[in-house]
Amino acid sequence: MNPTKKLRVVVAGGGTAGWMTAAALAGTLGDCIELTLVESDAIGTIGVGESTIPPIVLFNRLLGIGEAEFMAATQATFKLGIKFENWKDVGETYFHSFGTTGKDHWSAGFQHFWLHGLSQGIEHSYDDYCLELKAALEGKFAHLPDDKMNYAYQLDSGLYAAFLRKRAEGDGAVRIEGKIAEVELDGESGNIAALRLDCDRRIAGDLFIDCTGFRALLIEGALHAGFDDWTHYLPCDSAIAVQTASVRPPVPYTRAIAHDAGWQWRIPLQHRQGNGIVYCSRYLDKDAALERLLGTVEGQVLTQPNFIRYTTGARRKQWHRNCVAIGLSGGFMEPLESTSIHLIQRAVLRLIRMLPGGPVSERDIAEFNDQQLTDMDQIRDFLILHYKVTERRDSPFWRHCAALPMPDSLAQKIELFRETGRVFRKNEELFVENSWVQVMMGQGIMPESYHPIATKLRADELDKFLAMLRDSVAKTVAGLPDHQTYIARYCAAQDARAA
Repeated sequence: MNPTKKLRVVVAGGGTAGWMTAAALAGTLGDCIELTLVESDAIGTIGVGESTIPPIVLFNRLLGIGEAEFMAATQATFKLGIKFENWKDVGETYFHSFGTTGKDHWSAGFQHFWLHGLSQGIEHSYDDYCLELKAALEGKFAHLPDDKMNYAYQLDSGLYAAFLRKRAEGDGAVRIEGKIAEVELDGESGNIAALRLDCDRRIAGDLFIDCTGFRALLIEGALHAGFDDWTHYLPCDSAIAVQTASVRPPVPYTRAIAHDAGWQWRIPLQHRQGNGIVYCSRYLDKDAALERLLGTVEGQVLTQPNFIRYTTGARRKQWHRNCVAIGLSGGFMEPLESTSIHLIQRAVLRLIRMLPGGPVSERDIAEFNDQQLTDMDQIRDFLILHYKVTERRDSPFWRHCAALPMPDSLAQKIELFRETGRVFRKNEELFVENSWVQVMMGQGIMPESYHPIATKLRADELDKFLAMLRDSVAKTVAGLPDHQTYIARYCAAQDARAA
């Protein structure tokens, strides 16, 4: 490595992906690299990634971002999980929380003790043992000692990108305005040599980050990395998003409401609500989808509908030659479990760990791609679970979902849980055991057996153990403030204060 020569990193595209990448690289590496971001104000961003999952809390902490400042700047609210309505069947609801449920034993998860309790006549809901779930449904929130409350955020992704831009530029990132007219390749190596802009400016670099969204101008348009289409697993291919005025205090969770051709989301922020409909165009056309969305939203519509057409899947190579795809350029997972921003974060932090100090290592590329695609495969399986394991047969769409193929990896997870109540997490998998348990039971799978360790407790000991856990959750929730009250005190945005 030549210590006098800085690595020239060029980020193509802004939005959430571009500015998360720029802020993390500039904030972590500073003067060690020369960082340029190219974007055009004339090109819009998808901008519907408003619901997040808990790892974003760590990402912001790694960047030294003050939480209250960030939340005020992005009009954010707290999020304790997702409420799934009409997924198992019409009229039925379950909650996927971010917390742990009960207390695990090293040999078996809490669900085994709960299942044994059911067999002994202790018929309390599994939900009664989860702090985050009960707090969410009662509309309460507070930070607790030792991070006992697991949470994420519901935020304005456009404001988040703007917030990160200020930090990135403050740490030395340089933004250049312009549309990419050509991706110039090196004739010998086949690597990207430079980006040529429509103003005929040339931006050379050593490492290029493709944050150009669905267009994937670098990774696919120039380097032809290839794409694996997962529509045969996840048939929804369209979405429409609108923003509406708030009509009630924000709840600390996102709603995912299934309908006869897909589902709708509702995401409450401090100053407005994000709404959207996800659907399969084979079973619902665009006009009917828009009519359904506008007919079910609450409050005044504040924006024009944003129509999004997509293909669920993954780029076959997330890092190809000297180009790394981050965000939608690397693939698309529909927003059902709020993983879009997480995948950006995961890729950025992984890239920082593998950032070349000299020539790009093929070993780094191979490892990066393996880890990225493992992440995406595991998230894909979790999403398929919601569509495949359901009792709904009330429409052609749901009957189509019932007949869809299933990856062997998911079939193993489902049948293992169905037969034994066990869930095993592999390779730092994003979704933990409790997530799989909550969703599988919520979708209608009840284990046929449980671990014998649960039977070690005498009947009175089991009753006392379970009652203690329920009481602890109930007492903690009773002492929590109202979510809106806590936000007003901790991180109220200017718009919210004015209201």
